[in-house]
Amino acid sequence: MTSVPTPIPSRTQFVLEGIKHRILTGQLSPGRPLVETELAAQYGVSKTPVREALKTLAGTGLVVMSQYKGVTVRMVDADMAREVYDVRLLLEPEALRRSVRRRAVLDAACDALDRADAATDTAERSLANREFHRALYLPCGNPLLGRMLDEVRDQAALVSAVAWAADPSWAAEAAEHREILRLARLGDADGAAGALHDHIASFLHRAFPGTRQEEGRR
Repeated sequence: MTSVPTPIPSRTQFVLEGIKHRILTGQLSPGRPLVETELAAQYGVSKTPVREALKTLAGTGLVVMSQYKGVTVRMVDADMAREVYDVRLLLEPEALRRSVRRRAVLDAACDALDRADAATDTAERSLANREFHRALYLPCGNPLLGRMLDEVRDQAALVSAVAWAADPSWAAEAAEHREILRLARLGDADGAAGALHDHIASFLHRAFPGTRQEEGRR
């Protein structure tokens, strides 16, 4: 008999989304302690939903739980970034290649680019950026591949938040996004996948100069 996942209680979900948003937009910086009592007071809930939310965030790699240091926002360094981006380089271009070959409709990716262009703050741009990439890989025809990329997208967004805070590169990335989408809409699966690979790799090089990946462009 197939088990049904237990839904997250609404208060826990509320706290979870609130903390995640603050982490991914840089309001809660890497290494910042996350104290249950303080968060419970901020969100007007008991410590129980806060504790459950933090456990979920630890499972996604956004926070670290330590017996001695408590809970902190995950630190971002070159090794962590390389691990996350190696996974993206291995999986994301191939997912896009398959999406294009399946003639997937990519209107959602176009809409995300428009929202990024119209964004008035880092939070809006960050969310639009994540939606753009997800709109490219989700129609690949392999739900497991999509879920695997979903599992690393929060950690990738954390790397991006740290990098953008140090050196905003929105203009360069927007141009690269437009080119990826142009090639995809032309039906050039290999060209779009190659452009996406270069985009992911170049961002990591800009954020962490000297970082190398194992996977080369096909």
